Amino acid sequence: MNSIRNLRKISLRQWRSISQCTTLQQGVTEAVTPLTIPPPEGVDKPVSAKLEKIVSDITNLSLLEVSELSQVLKRRLNLPDAPVMPMGGFAMAAPAEEEEAAPKAVKTNFTVKLVKFDDKQKVALIKEVKSLLEGFNLVQAKKFVESAPTVVKADISKDEAEKLKEALTKVGAEIEID
Repeated sequence: MNSIRNLRKISLRQWRSISQCTTLQQGVTEAVTPLTIPPPEGVDKPVSAKLEKIVSDITNLSLLEVSELSQVLKRRLNLPDAPVMPMGGFAMAAPAEEEEAAPKAVKTNFTVKLVKFDDKQKVALIKEVKSLLEGFNLVQAKKFVESAPTVVKADISKDEAEKLKEALTKVGAEIEID
């Protein structure tokens, strides 16, 4: 009841002001789009009608027109020329070819290991170890041979490892090269 009395007291100027405010408020609420719930993962996001129209127009262009469009957009947006990436199967095939073409890691350092030896040729093996390995006397060479399996030399080239293996195999040793 009091609100009706208050409405009677409002002047025409105030009515216009109130009317303009409500009109503005309606315009603002119409302009503000309601919050949209994002689509769940795996489901395509809905596309606006404006973007859908642009996409359909572009798909109707010929390759020459697409090229012209690309040039115009680059000029207008000041975009640098980017290298063209191959499409489809070419992009997927390239890494596989590169992997096949890439050389496998070549081992350059080898380790010669004395696994076991023939007891009948033990003396010859001790003499050979003494002569091949620097700084060994007969006692050290004997202890070294008896402690098999053991590493004879590590971090040596393939040629040196093969020569060492051949020399020790001749005197009854079983050698592994890692």
